[in-house]
Amino acid sequence: MHSSSAPRPPRRTLIGLSTAALCAAGALSATAAFPAAALPATAGEDGARAAAAYPNLAPKPPMGWNNWSYYMCDINEKVILGNARALVKSGLAAKGYDTVTVDDCWMSKQRDARGNLVPDPARFPRGMAYVGRELHRMGLKFGIYEDVGNLTCEKYPGSFGHYQQDADLFAKWKVDYLKMDGCNLSTAPGKTKERTYHDAYRAVSRALRNTGRDIVFSVSAPAYFQYDGDQVWHQVIRWSSQVGNLWREGRDIAVEKHSGAKKWSSIKYNYAYNAKLAPFQRPGRWNDPDFLLAGDSGLSTRQMQSQMSLWAVMAAPLISSTDLTKISPAALKVLGNRDIIAVDQDPKGVQGRVVQQGTGYDVLSKPLQGGDHAVALFNSGDSAQTLTTTAKAAGLPQARAYELRDLNTGRTTRTAGKISVRVPAHATVLYRVHPRR
Repeated sequence: MHSSSAPRPPRRTLIGLSTAALCAAGALSATAAFPAAALPATAGEDGARAAAAYPNLAPKPPMGWNNWSYYMCDINEKVILGNARALVKSGLAAKGYDTVTVDDCWMSKQRDARGNLVPDPARFPRGMAYVGRELHRMGLKFGIYEDVGNLTCEKYPGSFGHYQQDADLFAKWKVDYLKMDGCNLSTAPGKTKERTYHDAYRAVSRALRNTGRDIVFSVSAPAYFQYDGDQVWHQVIRWSSQVGNLWREGRDIAVEKHSGAKKWSSIKYNYAYNAKLAPFQRPGRWNDPDFLLAGDSGLSTRQMQSQMSLWAVMAAPLISSTDLTKISPAALKVLGNRDIIAVDQDPKGVQGRVVQQGTGYDVLSKPLQGGDHAVALFNSGDSAQTLTTTAKAAGLPQARAYELRDLNTGRTTRTAGKISVRVPAHATVLYRVHPRR
């Protein structure tokens, strides 16, 4: 789903709400009431369909770069490949940011005589297969965008009526990752909106499997149901985890043209809804709260570090969307923090949960392979405050002492169990906590 001047389905603007306000509103509270395995079945879901779940092609949260938040439709071959080269040259690719995805507006406004999608000849004169070959030559993976509706969000040809044809074309181009949006999908009389989206994404999922090529499938369906009530939204998230590998669940992150204040509000908003969705995540199936904005103008280093730390502790996809050819050393350091990337990519594959919450702050804990926990203390308020929790509250086993490694500063301290730190406004302290027995 995109934020632009093009018409969009009606959406409520809740971007300025704090986590506490969201919870008070009751919009996100129902997820904690039941584990994913115990969720009631969606109408029409049966054993045969469950058995046809999409292959597990993303055992760890996907990482990479997407042009949308920074460039929107202002893209071409030079922009995409220039950022790809910067991804490699900066060292980010070697740290896991290995998938470059071309978002909306890459195609011509009309299909060809055989019904195939056509790359825009002005933007991509050598075609998308060429882009893919160049990305693969750099050791990167090739991602592309389409839409299950008649038109994409920016009014380019959608895949409706062409699901298998488009999947076959993407496989021919050696696409590795497909982001499938959900704009402009009409609901037929007598059919619910949820069933319409379910059937469309199920059909794309089947078409991708039929190609025989491994294509990571990013589903956008839940983003079109966030405000339609918890029950429907949660049902859509659940079946999205069967048809694809990751799913966008709510509002788009702010884009480059927005102010720093709006970007920060957007980061807080996307964090707030995603933090409540841990029951729906499981290893290899990922909640996606949208792009990392590190590098976008207007954000402080602390705000960039907060987003990176929070996304990592939530096991979210780490997908940068900025101009990597001009990224600042500070933003590059945030994106390239190996210790924080390791938290996100931990083989245990668990989304961290909120274990403590108060006015202007959250504490999250994520169990890691080997017995450590990642503990994030997030100060969402506008002034510094001392945040305190305990190893017990964070779910750690009893131990004689705990080693706390601050993953942003690299400093290590010890505690008997109390975890307390002065956290600046808009900052997140992320510890890797190791029990010493």
